[in-house]
Amino acid sequence: MSSLAPSFLLSMPQLLDSNFSKTVVLLCRHSAEEGAFGLVVNRPLITTGRVVVNLDPPVATEQELELWVGGPVEPERSWMLVGEEPGGDIFTSGISISDGLYLTTSPELLRRMLEPNSPPRVRLIVGYAGWGPGQLEAELEESAWLIADVDTELIFTTPAEQMWETAIRRLGADPAALQASRGVH
Repeated sequence: MSSLAPSFLLSMPQLLDSNFSKTVVLLCRHSAEEGAFGLVVNRPLITTGRVVVNLDPPVATEQELELWVGGPVEPERSWMLVGEEPGGDIFTSGISISDGLYLTTSPELLRRMLEPNSPPRVRLIVGYAGWGPGQLEAELEESAWLIADVDTELIFTTPAEQMWETAIRRLGADPAALQASRGVH
């Protein structure tokens, strides 16, 4: 199987794992030899605590910083998903996921996110979704996921609670009518 990345993985309604129930995963990397790396893009982190950001030099701010849960693996790691072309002073380094969609760990961009007029199409994501070699292929064979094209607008303009259903409906399917069957969809 050739690489499925970049694509969206849309969990089937029968996928009951609480980490992936009704999720839209941005599949960033995929290979038969190394497995797959993705980010859940429709799970805002709901917390009543404070988030501490360590930057050097430190930043003093009262800016609310929204966090998104990218998956259950390494929740202490973070990335910024950027929905615009790199350049200017937005960020200085990153990897291209698809047209107009980049992943970065730029401290400069994180600092900008803490300022009053932060860039609008940036998400701070903690953790990721990972699959070992052959694991994602097995899940696809078991009909755990639907595959869809990446849609940057869906990520940045659709409310998180509507993203999964919207993405499935764009495939021409009714989420309530989906049933598991063997094979890749």
